[in-house]
Amino acid sequence: MGEFYTNAALAIVVFLSTNVDDIFLLAAFYSDSKIRPRSVVFGQFLGIGTLVVVSCLAAWLAIALPPGLISLLGVVPLGLGIKQLVALWRPEHEEADVQAADREEHELERGLHSQILAIAGVTIANGGDNLGVYIPLFASKSSWVPLFAAIFAIMTLLWCYLGRLLVNNRFLGDYIRRYGHRILPFVLIALGIHILSGAIDLF
Repeated sequence: MGEFYTNAALAIVVFLSTNVDDIFLLAAFYSDSKIRPRSVVFGQFLGIGTLVVVSCLAAWLAIALPPGLISLLGVVPLGLGIKQLVALWRPEHEEADVQAADREEHELERGLHSQILAIAGVTIANGGDNLGVYIPLFASKSSWVPLFAAIFAIMTLLWCYLGRLLVNNRFLGDYIRRYGHRILPFVLIALGIHILSGAIDLF
C-alpha cells in the first residue's frame, strides 16, 4: 500500500506541474459567454485524454528497452525544468511568449467549428510539457499507468472547477499567475532526477 500512495502522490504532483497554465486557459474559456461551460469540461477532458493516450503509445514503444535505459528519458523533464528555470532570469522574453501563446489560442478557436474540439485543440497544443513528462514516467512505471490515468481524470475535473472559480476570483488568479511559473521549474527538475535515479544500474 505504501507504493500505491507514493505513486498516487507522484501522479498528483505530475499533473499539477504540467497543467498550471491550463488553469488560466480554462478561466478564459469560462469567461467567454459564447462558450458553454459543458464544452469547456468536455474539451479539456478530450485534450488531456489525448495527451495521455499518445504518451502511453510512445511509452509502449520504449518498453522493449532495458529499464535503466528507459530511465534515461528523465532528461526530458529535467531539461524542461532547467530551460524554464533559465527563462525566469529573462522576464523580457516572458511577455513575448505569453502574447505568442494568446495568438495561437485565438487562431485555433477561429479554425475549429466545434467548441469542444477547439478547447481540446488548445489543450493539446499547450501540452508539450505534458508529453515530455508523461512519456518517460509511463515508460518507467508502466504497471501504474491505470492509476495515473484515473488520478489525471479526477484532477482534470478539479481543474475545470478551479478554472470556473478563477473567473470570479481575481486575487487567487493573480496569486497563481505570480508564483506558479516560479515553482514549476523546480518540480520538473525534481521529477527528472527521480526518473533518472532508475538509470544508476547502467553505470
